[in-house]
Amino acid sequence: MRPVIVIGAGLAGSEAAWQLARRGIPVELHEMKPQKMTPAHHSPWFGELVCSNSLRSDQLENAVGLLKEELRRCGSLILSCADAHRVEAGGALAVDREGFSRAVTEQVRAHPLIRVVEGEVTEIPPEGEVILASGPLTSDALAEKIQGLVHADYLSFFDAAAPLVTFESLDMDHAWFASRYDKGTADYVNCALSEEEYAAFWEALTTAEAAEVHGFEDQNVFEGCMPVEVMARRGRDTLRYGPLKPKGLRDPKTGREPYAVVQLRKDNAQGSIYNLVGFQTHLRWPEQKRVFSMIPALSHAEFVRYGVMHRNTYLDSPRLLDRYYRLRKEPRICFAGQITGVEGYVESTASGFLAAVELARRLLGQPPVDFPQETAIGALALYVSNETVEKFQPMNVNFGIMPPLGYKVKGKRNKNAELSRRGLEVLAGLEI
Repeated sequence: MRPVIVIGAGLAGSEAAWQLARRGIPVELHEMKPQKMTPAHHSPWFGELVCSNSLRSDQLENAVGLLKEELRRCGSLILSCADAHRVEAGGALAVDREGFSRAVTEQVRAHPLIRVVEGEVTEIPPEGEVILASGPLTSDALAEKIQGLVHADYLSFFDAAAPLVTFESLDMDHAWFASRYDKGTADYVNCALSEEEYAAFWEALTTAEAAEVHGFEDQNVFEGCMPVEVMARRGRDTLRYGPLKPKGLRDPKTGREPYAVVQLRKDNAQGSIYNLVGFQTHLRWPEQKRVFSMIPALSHAEFVRYGVMHRNTYLDSPRLLDRYYRLRKEPRICFAGQITGVEGYVESTASGFLAAVELARRLLGQPPVDFPQETAIGALALYVSNETVEKFQPMNVNFGIMPPLGYKVKGKRNKNAELSRRGLEVLAGLEI
């Protein structure tokens, strides 16, 4: 059997290659790292996590929690590696970034039906089955070929990644371990700011110098990964109702909620590196050091990585793709990952999973698996391919894109839990 060409070994591409191979389909996986890197990538490993080390909520009262559980039950490589390299993060699934990516790389490279080809792909293969999972940072050469293939305009936005600091450099006299509302274990470092400290920090943040990005405007930033300085410019209290919200966090020294709280989340299993939650930024690096050091607990922080901003590019998928992420006009070509307009690590994984499962079944002469809208996997694919969506923008999975229950359930959490129960019940009835 002729190998399927998978372009890109990020989350979507690695998952797609794995799902094809485990179904007996040979794969040629192309990855340009380490020969060519992007501004956002730092390691040679597959499935590198750029924006954050968190795969978000692991609770079934949350749609992304349902999506993760569906992928687990379907034998996802990415979820298996994530669970094996989990770090404490309350009710979220966060991972040791390097350990996770190493595990994905080792398993993919070890599979006898996957051949890894290093180097940049600059042409779309003219024949054969192809899954394009080149990501939101698709190289200019390949992006130009995709543009010619789809004959449609790309939609672009900018995405930002948060800084990392060492734990030993934190001033714990101004911080404490806790999870909001004491939910789960005390996995977050909470850094308090008084009203005066917050006012000074806000003023510095909103006037700090940003790095140059061609074409960047505040309104083009995807809301789910907005730079903290852009958010701050929306109003003096915006951060206090967003990533610096103190509600549910009591300082053990005073017994009261501080005026504002910056949360840090463990970025590796050893707990030696922490991520500034919600602090995606595109400030110049000296400005990041100056402004973020105004947070009392970070006054002497050692920054092991500063925040960066990079271009994200995605297709107008409702006009181009079907429910299996296939190009409607040329079904031998599939897309997967953030280039399709799904937003988030888990969503990217799900798109690679579904594209590969459908392709494998087609090559094996089997009928497709039509994941229904009651499942998170199906709801996401059906939204991305929904031609009635006029102004398409990147979409995280959410219960709003799933059909209602048809009966009343008291309380939002109970309702969401029931939606998840229904989704997993429907999934169990599918032959995958």
